[in-house]
Amino acid sequence: MPEGNQILHRRSIRLKEYDYGQPGAYFVTLCTKFRKPIFGEIIDGTMKMNETGLIIEATWQWLSEQYSYVKLDTWMVMPNHFHGIVFLLDDRRGGSRTAPTRRKPLGRLIGAFKTVSTKKINQIRGTPGQPVWQRNYYEHVIRNEIDLEETREYIQNNPLKWLEDENHPANIKK
Repeated sequence: MPEGNQILHRRSIRLKEYDYGQPGAYFVTLCTKFRKPIFGEIIDGTMKMNETGLIIEATWQWLSEQYSYVKLDTWMVMPNHFHGIVFLLDDRRGGSRTAPTRRKPLGRLIGAFKTVSTKKINQIRGTPGQPVWQRNYYEHVIRNEIDLEETREYIQNNPLKWLEDENHPANIKK
């Protein structure tokens, strides 16, 4: 706790003045609390998801079912983190009698994903209220086709490079 009346301010890692609700492609990475490997394990360069890993995958897919303007691309559940590419589509077709849809920006979508997946995981583990995810997440605005292809390749190859991954338990600086 800060001394006296000091208030700690978290520094935002988002781009200033950028509208994360606008149509576009975004690469996101979320890590588990304390980067604990709770979603499965890498065996011979392949991710083998356990029950909680399957919940992560199902909840990620739920986003595009729940929100018509969300299109999912490549994703990968790793033992202690998750990578995904999400497209926010321009579904505002207009028309005078069309009611405007309430669109969640990227941060609120990630918040919904974290909330739903955490509730489901805690339900099966019998650990109500326990955090599953770190507080924040990493995001990168994908700017062009080359960036998109390189990001897809990075995600797909992530299990093959697990031993060198900064999130691998042996590589986490304490």
